[in-house]
Amino acid sequence: MTRWFEDITIDEDFPLGSHTFSAEEIIRFATLYDPQYFHVDPELAKQSHFGGLIASGWHTVSVGHRKMVDALFAEEDRLRGLGQEPGVSGPSPGVNSMEFKAPVRPGDTVTYTLTVTGKRASNSIPGWGLLFNRLVAINQHGEMVYKSDLVGFSKLRDYQMPAKLRVLLALTKVPVLGKLISRRS
Repeated sequence: MTRWFEDITIDEDFPLGSHTFSAEEIIRFATLYDPQYFHVDPELAKQSHFGGLIASGWHTVSVGHRKMVDALFAEEDRLRGLGQEPGVSGPSPGVNSMEFKAPVRPGDTVTYTLTVTGKRASNSIPGWGLLFNRLVAINQHGEMVYKSDLVGFSKLRDYQMPAKLRVLLALTKVPVLGKLISRRS
């Protein structure tokens, strides 16, 4: 999120928007990144157990990720518009789970929502917190088509490095001591 770690509320939903998948878009994406017959050939796809053309799961994920990044930028703009300084989002250390629950077909409109399900201060990177997020995608029939549990970093607003860490960091910059400290780590 583009909010400071301290300002993020657990279980708050962030609507990310909707996307309608067209047959042309499904085929174009799959041709480039996932060229399996049920993603690229409408005639062969009719004979598959899916009963027709379906979007690649990676296509569904990519659209959701784009919606999430766009929402981060919009939140940053919103906060600046209110005269507030937005927080700092960091990278993601990973995805804990990912499930493709139902196929996405041409004409389906999928709505994405992000929810922060938990948070804690980082044990390994001072000044940062970890956000545990759930990204859910629902089609126009109310069916969940995709769900993932993601982790991301968010900077703490008023972090002050403890004196012990500041001293150790300064000592690592002294050539001989830096080598000794790095060998012990």
